[in-house]
Amino acid sequence: MGELLEQLRGVVQGPVFGPGDEGFAAEVAGFNLAAQHRPEVAVGITSEADAVAVVRTAAASGTPVRVLATGHGSPRAIEDGVLVNTSRLSKVRIDGRVAHIEAGCRWAQVVAAAAEHGLAPITGASDAVGCIGYTLGGGLGPLARTYGFSSDWARGFRVVPGTGEVVTADAEQNADLFWALRGGKGGLGLVLSMDFELVELTSLYGGSLFFAADDIASVFTTWVEWTKTVPETVNSSVAILRLPPLDAIPEPLRGKTTLTVRYAFVGDPAEGERLLQPIRDAGTAVIDGVGEMPASDIALIHNDPKGPLPAWDRGMLLNDVDAGFATALLEVAGPDQQLPLVAMEIRHLGGATHRDVPEGSAVGGRGGGYSFVLIGVPDPSLFENVLPAAADRVAGPLANWISSEHTVNFAGAFDVPGSYEGSWPADTFARLTEVRAAYDPDKVFPYGPA
Repeated sequence: MGELLEQLRGVVQGPVFGPGDEGFAAEVAGFNLAAQHRPEVAVGITSEADAVAVVRTAAASGTPVRVLATGHGSPRAIEDGVLVNTSRLSKVRIDGRVAHIEAGCRWAQVVAAAAEHGLAPITGASDAVGCIGYTLGGGLGPLARTYGFSSDWARGFRVVPGTGEVVTADAEQNADLFWALRGGKGGLGLVLSMDFELVELTSLYGGSLFFAADDIASVFTTWVEWTKTVPETVNSSVAILRLPPLDAIPEPLRGKTTLTVRYAFVGDPAEGERLLQPIRDAGTAVIDGVGEMPASDIALIHNDPKGPLPAWDRGMLLNDVDAGFATALLEVAGPDQQLPLVAMEIRHLGGATHRDVPEGSAVGGRGGGYSFVLIGVPDPSLFENVLPAAADRVAGPLANWISSEHTVNFAGAFDVPGSYEGSWPADTFARLTEVRAAYDPDKVFPYGPA
């Protein structure tokens, strides 16, 4: 590997590190502290030319290439090959209603740049997530029912596939690759930038409500039934949180089990307030943070941690939820149960998420009615056995509601058997396999279960 290291140093303008070099650890550090990356070589690219040089040099030696940007990154430790860090490609440019986003950007940069023009991207719940990796997997954010998967708004990509040249993939050029990049996630190349259409949106009626343990059953059951009645301008999720006794947590929630309802309505604030009233009436909120807000503050609705931290989660889709589901979940995971899970979140999908873009895309999970994500206590000693067992304990009684469909951004490291193949419908998975083979015939960009 020393020979490859020197070859890369000779053709790449950005920094090239071996495991013993100062700066290596910082170059490979990701959001999930439980995934300690230790590739054979780390490269910080600074241009398209750097990207081409890395891919061609690695391909010539039969060395695999993987990509690390600035967001949540790989949930699995990378321990071989070349790891390409794209964080130095960090520019955002707004041109009309399109944002040109380089590969190292996080959503916070795009949100801020778009807001200056009265526009907003259809982004994820966290603005610390990297734009490219999130969008490649589809992306279900706080406005998904109203505007669809985030990848539906991608309008083109600049990519270096395994064949080693820079290509544009959009509706007119390399349309098969463009189809795959909107939802196909990995194994398709090194994405350098993305053109992303923005929407005219300056404000929302949104935020979060928090309820004490005694109100969890009432509010959760009401939310389940309420989601059957709301229009697709209403976006919401509900989460049961088991919070530690930390000073950073607001006193009414500190060290307690609570339920939060996240809400985002696009339209007249008075109508948004009216539509939310059944949830407010279902319990007494200990914190009510819902009101009119700038669209640029959308990340405050979920207020996800910025990280880095050790992270474990398991995600799935639900076909539907009903009173039986509410009863079953509360029996196994309600406030009286002791579980090593800090959060159990259910997001209401449907609406625009069920409608594909006119030209089609590789997104999996469009048939899901809800998503269900379990987030474990951030203690790596629990990740191998304790948290999987806890997730099995919760999911087992819910089998009748769990969908056979999946979506890849919730599939984690594909540790659950079948979660890789199940992230797409069978025909989409087969077509993705063909596109990957066409653009990366030598499998320079390995992807899938370990």
